[in-house]
Amino acid sequence: MQLSEKTLGEYLEYWAEHTPDREYVVYSDRALRFSWQEFNERVDDMARGLIAIGVTKGTHVGLWAQNVPDWLTFLYACAKIGAVCITVNTNYKQSELEYLVRDSDMHTLCLTDGTWESKFVEMAYNMLPELRQCQRGHLDSKRFPKLKNVVYIGQEKYRGMYNTAEILLLGRNTDDDEFDRLRHSVSCHDVVNMQYTSGTTGFPKGVMLTHYNIINNGFLTGEHMKFTSEDKLCVCVPLFHCFGLVLATMNCLTHGCTEVMVERFDALVTLASIHRERCTALYGVPTMFIAELNHPMFDMFDLTSLRTGIMAGALCPIELMRRVEDKMHLRVTSVYGLTETSPGMSQTRVDDPDDVRYTTVGRDYEFVDVKVLDPSTGEEVPVGVQGEMCCKGFNIMKGYYNKPEATAETIDANGYLHSGDLGVKDENGNYRITGRIKDMIIRGGENIYPREIEEFLYHLPGVSDVQVAGIPSKKYGEEVGAFIILEEGVTMTSEEVRDYCMGRIARYKIPKYIFFVEEYPLTGSGKIQKFKLRELGLQLCSEQGIEVI
Repeated sequence: MQLSEKTLGEYLEYWAEHTPDREYVVYSDRALRFSWQEFNERVDDMARGLIAIGVTKGTHVGLWAQNVPDWLTFLYACAKIGAVCITVNTNYKQSELEYLVRDSDMHTLCLTDGTWESKFVEMAYNMLPELRQCQRGHLDSKRFPKLKNVVYIGQEKYRGMYNTAEILLLGRNTDDDEFDRLRHSVSCHDVVNMQYTSGTTGFPKGVMLTHYNIINNGFLTGEHMKFTSEDKLCVCVPLFHCFGLVLATMNCLTHGCTEVMVERFDALVTLASIHRERCTALYGVPTMFIAELNHPMFDMFDLTSLRTGIMAGALCPIELMRRVEDKMHLRVTSVYGLTETSPGMSQTRVDDPDDVRYTTVGRDYEFVDVKVLDPSTGEEVPVGVQGEMCCKGFNIMKGYYNKPEATAETIDANGYLHSGDLGVKDENGNYRITGRIKDMIIRGGENIYPREIEEFLYHLPGVSDVQVAGIPSKKYGEEVGAFIILEEGVTMTSEEVRDYCMGRIARYKIPKYIFFVEEYPLTGSGKIQKFKLRELGLQLCSEQGIEVI
């Protein structure tokens, strides 16, 4: 096994030549299918069209859309000509969009209508009032002088914007010379994708990822699940995040298999797509798997074609993993990492024993050196001792865009990237994630790790999901707060939760505050925003007349 030095464009062209008629992209809910050859031809037209509107090597192109059919077309079109695809979180609101466009030096923004709660076209006009008066391709914004084009992904026409059909038409009528020149100038070490961190603390930063980073991370992820060109992966996770773009798309690209796409996560559409297409693999964050298992029509679908998948993006409850394997017929793997590590640094393998797959995030990726370091001294800690998860290897980002100081704070002088996550390595080389350094609750000098309490409370009958966060306390500094989602039809009191805890966990770990909620505040990629849980806890205490002491 060795690392690949191919680019995204070279991989795409390889499959278009060697398996031209095999399906690459499928949308089962609308009978839309692209073979490798058909998709590659569309990408080439799109790439030439982007060149015609001024996009070239190094140009920053924003992609603000859910998993629509041409999302991947724009990604590969940028990759073929050396442009950088900036993936934009679909949950962004006005100020977040404007921050990203300015911070990234964006040249072209490609967008859809958006969602019921985020109107992308409307926000674009609010940001760029000049669009309503200018011809497409002639944008001259006072506030965003580097932004020159807005492209609507779809057939509708909007003043000042190109649409997909126009870009493709321009591409079909553009000379091939510049396209060929750019295509042959692209290196695997060029930045191909820039993803903005979720911004759960501070302002988001643009993480620069190269072809080399994401192709090899995707390939090794697939190898750990024994992917082949016969596999069909149901992709219901967002493409703007590493989970969708790398672990899913780059896995399929490097193994020549099929992506069965779900435009926006919907449990019913996901189950129906697996059933109809006979998908062999499924990805999701824990909340997605919970929604699928609890869907009232779950038993109507044949999921026996599934064999493997990934549950990641958040800490995965052991009981949920067991239930998924029992009900959905697949062996779950877990990937641990972060956007800055492209994203995987460790993964369980599909043939690992159950206890390894359920209780750990596996061992190092090949060609990656993972170490657990003492946050205070920077020294590696012994097996079984908790420290900060750090790694060095092919997967490390090129850096944060235009932020050398922030890059230096994250990647140390020895080349190790510091995750901010706490973990423990066992005697077999597998890792357990025990929490985040910043999420740790310090109650009267006692260190409390939310993950431990979450796993414990998940065994309480009637609990569907649970998250633990610190609630500010005048007396102890912080108290433990538990935010519980109950299974449908279940009722429970705070006293019953505390009674369950008594004698089973240390008294100081028993939640002082217990809240029964319907949902958690999430980032666009499905990660739970713990800092918002702290705020929610204070708000609920106030509403319920609970004194915070």
